[in-house]
Amino acid sequence: MPHADTLEDARSADAPEPAKLTLPTLTALVVGSMVGAGVFSLPRRFAQETGVAGALIAWAVAGLGMLMLAFVFQALAVRRPDLDAGVYAYAKAGFGEYLGFFSAFGYWASACVGNVTYWVLIMSTIGAIAPALGDGDTALAILLSSVGLWSFFLLIRRGVREATAVNRIVTIAKVVPILVFVVLALVFFKPSVFVDNIRGADYAGSLFTQVRGTMLATVFVFLGVEGASVYSRHARRRKDVGRATVLGFLSVFAIFASVTIVSYGILPMAELAHLRQPSMAGVLEAAVGTWGQVFVSVGLIVSVLGAYLAWTLMSAEVLFVAAKDEDMPRFLARVSHDDVPVPALLMSTSLVQVVLVVTAFSGDAFNFALDLTSSLTLIPFFLAAAFALKIALRPERAGVPAGSGTRRELVVAALATVYTAFLLYAAGLKFVLVSLIVYAPATLLFVKARREQNRRLFSPREGVILAVSVAGAVLGIVALATGWISL
Repeated sequence: MPHADTLEDARSADAPEPAKLTLPTLTALVVGSMVGAGVFSLPRRFAQETGVAGALIAWAVAGLGMLMLAFVFQALAVRRPDLDAGVYAYAKAGFGEYLGFFSAFGYWASACVGNVTYWVLIMSTIGAIAPALGDGDTALAILLSSVGLWSFFLLIRRGVREATAVNRIVTIAKVVPILVFVVLALVFFKPSVFVDNIRGADYAGSLFTQVRGTMLATVFVFLGVEGASVYSRHARRRKDVGRATVLGFLSVFAIFASVTIVSYGILPMAELAHLRQPSMAGVLEAAVGTWGQVFVSVGLIVSVLGAYLAWTLMSAEVLFVAAKDEDMPRFLARVSHDDVPVPALLMSTSLVQVVLVVTAFSGDAFNFALDLTSSLTLIPFFLAAAFALKIALRPERAGVPAGSGTRRELVVAALATVYTAFLLYAAGLKFVLVSLIVYAPATLLFVKARREQNRRLFSPREGVILAVSVAGAVLGIVALATGWISL
């Protein structure tokens, strides 16, 4: 980390001009964020929960819901162009500083936990030929992952422009192997196997239960749909933020659904459910032989490293903007001469390091990190959708001119709000409680920020929210200690 004298407060008059990003680069950030570890785990994750029928319904629900959320981010970018780092800023503008802080911290924490899944999956992939790496959670795997994540820290410190240029190149490189997988799976597609997989196995339960079981997986793979909104302060043209969001979503939705469905035509559902992660490699190996596994594994490493870069950029950006708005401690608002929020980047990398160590104590490191990432993101997504609904219903109370809303915006915001509320239900009590264990202690950062400004720590309304979050965190700790829930 550079000497403190080389860092500038982001609010100072001589702060560097933000790097200006074009529509293709913003779209690449969205695609690069979504196409990561999740897509390579889809065959096994879906087969553990549902058959073809349930998968089609799940993708229809997730696709419609996430499209509505993408439209929400597009509309908010136009309605409130004054708000940067979208997800966090929308929650604050709509529901106050404390919930805005929770949104910022939750989104940031989910990005960091999500980055852990990338390193776990890389090491698990290499572990197929190097048993010492196991499933990505052995001591050696954690050590090598740590070397990788701090190497990325040094790369991003060199400047935002350079890092986003690398991301654009990697995004193109990583989409190609996934498309090749889909084409080859169609060539070797077995109709009889596909038909047998339509209904799903007996262990999967009712169709509703099957669909619900896939929801966190679909949330995980779609994380990043808000990527352009998060990085909005760098957009060359504000309207490009919304366009990049929708273009990025539509570009990857077909890929995700295709990877899932064609896999049911290669192996029986029971075999898919027990494949080693990345399960996409096992599917292609069953179709074309060993070279298929190697091909997918190489593509995964490129894909995951690109996604890790994009998510590290966005997580640091959220902390930086929250600190600039005085909702996080001031030290997080410092940037280097290259426009890099180094303290925020350092804090993000440090959390990834901590969670990497924690994975050694989890029964299934990859799935636990995946589900926790999705759960942490649900509250920020819900608050953003609810803010859009608030604008549509009462624009004058949300900083938007009265009478400027449309019926379409109301319908979109309502559907997005219902969808994100359903996701909270689908996550289940276990991950809601674990999320609160992460959320509640973060209030110490909020308290520090308030003290720096010599302000009252909590309003009565904020005190109620604090009490609820602490009670949930205590209940979660008790549940873990008694074995009611487990990691």
